[in-house]
Amino acid sequence: MSDDETLKVYAAKAQDYADLVSAGDAENPLLTAFIAALPPGGSARDLGCGPGNSAARMADAGLKVTAFDPVPEMVALAAAHPHVDARVAGFDDVTGVALYDGIWANFSLLHAARSDMPRHLEALATALKPGGRFHIGMKTGTGEKRDPIGRLYTYYTDAELTGLLADVGLTVTDRTTGREKGLDGVEADWICLAAHG
Repeated sequence: MSDDETLKVYAAKAQDYADLVSAGDAENPLLTAFIAALPPGGSARDLGCGPGNSAARMADAGLKVTAFDPVPEMVALAAAHPHVDARVAGFDDVTGVALYDGIWANFSLLHAARSDMPRHLEALATALKPGGRFHIGMKTGTGEKRDPIGRLYTYYTDAELTGLLADVGLTVTDRTTGREKGLDGVEADWICLAAHG
């Protein structure tokens, strides 16, 4: 993510965001399913890890977790969790071949520019081990816009997102939709897709 305004919002509101997501991460059935789909002691990447709550749950389950976020304030919160390897890094820092049993991209890639999404997904699919599990969460809709607190969002339909994953060799095996209030206080529709390489 290279949008400076979005990064500044997350830096300024890191603790507010951590407070908002902490309860949801503790109970998230999609995260539970993601962890269960990985081999015991397997490797996972949390892309756009925020305060690291999801990464902490993965580590608690015995996974080897690498957590990336471009916001140093978020990485500091994530690194405070035991056994979470948290690093300041963005979408363009995803490299390597067949490194991870699972990649968790939960409501992070929605801040990537539409023109960059194909190459980001290609890099993630390449970093995933054959048969590995990929999770992506996005807000649904069309176009791009800033939310009331200044974050830039790119919206996708289910068909669009499923097609982008298919283009990089990932097959969607499950989908969950919902609607909830975010950091900006606005209700928004979302979709989460589980896919395999």
